[in-house]
Parts: sequence; C-alpha cells; structure tokens
Amino acid sequence: MSDEPGGVAYRIEDLAHHSGATVRTIRAYQDRGLLPRPERRGRANVYADAHLARLRQIADLLDRGYTLASIKELLEAWDAGRGLGGILGLVAEVDGPWTSEEAARISRAELDERFGGRPDDAAVADAVELGVLEPIPGEEGTFIVPSPQELSAAVELYTAGVPLSAISGHLRELRGQVEHIASRFLEFTTEHVFARYLGEHPPSDAEAAEAASLVRRLRPLAQQTVDAELARAMRLFATRHLSRHLAAGPPPTEQENARTVEVPAGTMRAVESLVGAEHAAEFVTAAAERELQARTLDRLAANSSQHSIVDEIP
Repeated sequence: MSDEPGGVAYRIEDLAHHSGATVRTIRAYQDRGLLPRPERRGRANVYADAHLARLRQIADLLDRGYTLASIKELLEAWDAGRGLGGILGLVAEVDGPWTSEEAARISRAELDERFGGRPDDAAVADAVELGVLEPIPGEEGTFIVPSPQELSAAVELYTAGVPLSAISGHLRELRGQVEHIASRFLEFTTEHVFARYLGEHPPSDAEAAEAASLVRRLRPLAQQTVDAELARAMRLFATRHLSRHLAAGPPPTEQENARTVEVPAGTMRAVESLVGAEHAAEFVTAAAERELQARTLDRLAANSSQHSIVDEIP
C-alpha cells in the first residue's frame, strides 16, 4: 500500500486484508461486474479507496440476505446516480427490531436459581439451540437473553410443574406454527401493499422511503392481530375444556366401577352410526332402562294372570 496524490493505493493483498475478503473473492467480484477493474500502473494492478468502500457495501448487503445478482442491480443503480440511501434505509427498517422488548444479560448461576437451583446442562443446551439464550464470546457462563418475556414464561411454566424438556418441545412446535403465520402475513402484505415497490428494478429513493414508512406503520399489526386472535381462541377453548371436565363429575367409586359393563365393539359402532358418537352412551343407557321397564311390565302382567287363574279355581 502506498500514499499517492490521488489517494491511497492498494495492492490486491492489501485490499483483501483491509476488507476482510479473500483475493479469490475480490477477483470473482470483478469477473461478475460487482467491483470495478483496478488501475494499471506499470506492471501492477492498483486499487483505491472506492474499491474498499464497494467491498464493504457488498459484505453489508450479503449480511442482510441479498444475493449477488440483486446486489449487482443495486450497485448498478448506485453507479447510475439513483443512490442507495433509500434502499439501505428500507433494509434497515425491515432488519430492525420488531418489538420494543430489550435484550438482557444473565449468568449461569442466576439462570440455575430461577429454575429451582438445580443445574441442567441439557436444558441450557436446548435453550441455546432455540435462541432463547445466546452465549457471549469471551464471557463463559454469561448469556444474552433476546426475549426476557419468553424466558419468564418458561420460568412460570417450570414453577407450575412443567418439565423443561416439555417446555422446549412445546416451543419448537409453537415456533413452527408462528413462523407459518408470519410467512402468511408477509405474503398477504406483499401482495396487497408492497408489490408495487418490488418490481424488476430497485425502487427509487422516494419509493424506498415510502415503503419504509409503510413498514413502520404496518409492523405492529401482525402482533396485534395474533394477540387478539390468541386471546379469543384461549377463552373459547379454555371455557370448553373446563365445562367438559366439570360436566364429567367426580370419578366413579370402586363400587360403581364394579357395575361397569363392556359393550362389544361392533355393537358400539352400530350405535354410533345410528345416533352419533356423542349420544352413544345415552342411547345405550336408555335402551337398557327400556328393556328393564319392559321386563318389569311383563313380570307384573304374568303375576296378574296367575292370580286370575287361581281366583277362578273353585
């Protein structure tokens, strides 16, 4: 690297060192048209600060999930004078926090204390895998908690008697369902709101700024809708669940169990097809009671007939 009137000049090895990219990667970017060719000075290729800035832009966009093809379009728009400010502002808006909750730190000792004081390495490994805990490099035994509310919910469930393995399994299942909801909400808003900003070419600065404003306005709607629907569903199903268990009454006594009669499976299937599974038990009970009443009537009638015959004998 040398200092010259025209600015700092880098050899390709120097550029790789300062940018964090490999020499091979820099050459590949040049071949793809992502990076301008270096200036030829004598027998050497020389790169400038503009090349370093471009490599850092590419790295930033790759970190944000852009493909090399889309990055090329963005950079071509930049080179054509359309600017990247609006695009990067939109990216920052989408990539920013989607909740007002702030992350917290917790030590392993504090974590063990919150979960009953019994260390559980398997549970901690599960929490790290799920992203509930994030180890801090260079600080062994200390974690970042991205969502203190989520950790507090796990503590409450554990205190209520739910095993940690069951909590982890439930979170995995729940996460899959929530990610499906998020995907559907994104598809819905893209189709009806953001499609006009996502054409074949990158949006202008004004369009990107407008889209970023819409993201800010619509961001809370997904959580608000899910919160409202979850509250409705929880009330509905909790009420049904409680009513069903209360209607069942106390468990049968040993004497009552001794009176239980097993009905053949074929008979029960026939009854269920006739009156429905929900009324099968009631039907069997009514049929049995009707049979008992019929036999009682038959017995009474028989007794009455016998008395009549005895009365007629002289």
